[in-house]
Amino acid sequence: MKNIVVLDGYALNPGDLDWAPLQALGKVTIYDRTPAELVAERAKDAHILLTNKAIVSAETINSLPFLEYIGVMATGYNVVDIPAATARKIPVTNVPAYSTASVAQLTFALILELCFQTGLHARSVRAGEWASSVDFSYWKTPLTELDGRTIGLVGFGQIGQAVAKIALAFGMKVIVSHKHPERDKMEGVTFVDQATCFREADIVSLHCPLNQDNREFVNAGLLKTMKKTALLINTSRGPLVREADLAEALKEGVIAGAGLDVLSTEPPAADHPLVQAPGTVITPHIAWATQAARGRLMHVTVENVRQYMLGNSQNNINKIQ
Repeated sequence: MKNIVVLDGYALNPGDLDWAPLQALGKVTIYDRTPAELVAERAKDAHILLTNKAIVSAETINSLPFLEYIGVMATGYNVVDIPAATARKIPVTNVPAYSTASVAQLTFALILELCFQTGLHARSVRAGEWASSVDFSYWKTPLTELDGRTIGLVGFGQIGQAVAKIALAFGMKVIVSHKHPERDKMEGVTFVDQATCFREADIVSLHCPLNQDNREFVNAGLLKTMKKTALLINTSRGPLVREADLAEALKEGVIAGAGLDVLSTEPPAADHPLVQAPGTVITPHIAWATQAARGRLMHVTVENVRQYMLGNSQNNINKIQ
């Protein structure tokens, strides 16, 4: 019987999903969270190791004598030292595309909150301001209609395409900066270069993977090319943005607002410059976390393990069988 160790299962399953399908595949030990200094100790007898955000370093991989498979319970797999796993002929799998609909939904939740400030107005009503108003209607901030506005998408994978479809349904103009315009063309979508995307869009939304070429590419220089009324949305990866530059741009009115579900360090420091920056709506990395999305994540995680045990390859990152 295989020893299966889950290093950080709480985020995926805080109690509303079922581990039984995984437990049917072997002897399963589940830790809610594993600090870095305990990863090697907790994984020492594992044949199959599952992680979400716990780092599985080269040193850890090389210290585990029984390890034969690593499963990442997420799409991004930078938490695992892939070259070290490959050198030991250990397959590494991930779970792609499970959260597409949920991330696209949160992207527009951030946009709509910035455009209508529904939370602010709801709190105003609860505080009695409507009851004491001399007018039948009032608004505490300018209200923005999306119809006819331009949204610029950076990246056009499955999530970017889902966001584009929602934007088109709102009557928006959609422009996209993307490496493969011919392959991924869509009716109603215009492909442009990155500079044009940031310059012309009323809303810029990031949907690209993080790599060394685009780390902190959204910086002071690029932000200054945007409209003063523009919004920046990031539901992708925090390090795509130079956060001090964005905080300063919001403070100085270079752009009007930002909606962020990701930051470069999670959780952020209490004095993170964006947390108190004007014009921001920040959520704690929840785009992936609907029960429906987590259910798909759980299902594919288990199926990846099952297929490995059957001798098949599914969602194999490093192509080791």
